[in-house]
Amino acid sequence: MIKELNLSYLAEHLPARPDDAHKGTMGTLCSITGSYGFSGAAVLSAKAALRSGVGLHYQVLPEKIYPVFASSVYESVCVPVRGNSPGTVAPADLDAIGNTIKRATAVLIGCGMGNTSATAEVLRAVVRQSDAPVIIDADGINALAAHIDILNGKKSTLILTPHVKEFSRLTGLAVSEISEHQAEVAREFSLNHPGTVLVLKSHRTYIAENGELYCNTAGNSGMAKGGSGDVLAGIIASLAAQGAAPLEAAAAGVHIHALAGDTAAERLGKTAMLPSDIIEALPAVFRRIEATKSN
Repeated sequence: MIKELNLSYLAEHLPARPDDAHKGTMGTLCSITGSYGFSGAAVLSAKAALRSGVGLHYQVLPEKIYPVFASSVYESVCVPVRGNSPGTVAPADLDAIGNTIKRATAVLIGCGMGNTSATAEVLRAVVRQSDAPVIIDADGINALAAHIDILNGKKSTLILTPHVKEFSRLTGLAVSEISEHQAEVAREFSLNHPGTVLVLKSHRTYIAENGELYCNTAGNSGMAKGGSGDVLAGIIASLAAQGAAPLEAAAAGVHIHALAGDTAAERLGKTAMLPSDIIEALPAVFRRIEATKSN
């Protein structure tokens, strides 16, 4: 059975926010994202995570993009690392970020990192080290496609967020086959990779874990712009960091992202809206969820 997502689901599964909460009790997210030329991916995912309620956000990023990030996002704690000559986080940086990974209640990796051997090495180490859920997006998925054995070394649940073409590279299935049988291939992948949550993105997004399957039908074509996936990854990672179970964080994150996209489209139109407008629409969506909770 395929389960649908709605406001009632979000009200039930959104992490609790008690009156006596403080930043230390609302989750700690470590993001390893961005590279020279792709600082926007780090900015968008960080802003989305912060707007989605995480208490503390640590941003690991190459020194080359630190000025751009720090001048765009004020609420994150930056962890600049030397990186390598192309301006990406490198394996040599792992010792410097080990303590940040250890204190995190979720780790986001991949957005705008670059599809390089260095990304694959960093991803492998993070998956092996992290006791918290790891959300793998974009170039993290591309790195995983060439090193699928990384899935076998995980200490905690992984959340993968590929679009159809990335999923094709990950599995070897044709794009046409995935598009025609999206629900079936998502469920099968989840059964073949226990302890992994799959978010298979398309105009209808399917979320699967161990054969359990959700479908999101909200959202619109105005979201079909570079950067929307970074926003989604930040939302999911934020919810996971706050304590939502990985499947719930993924499913709720997808639907929140879609509702924010619909809100942005209503205000700005599908053609002109931007991924940053999805972030700006998040407060209205969370207010709707909170109102549903109180009824």
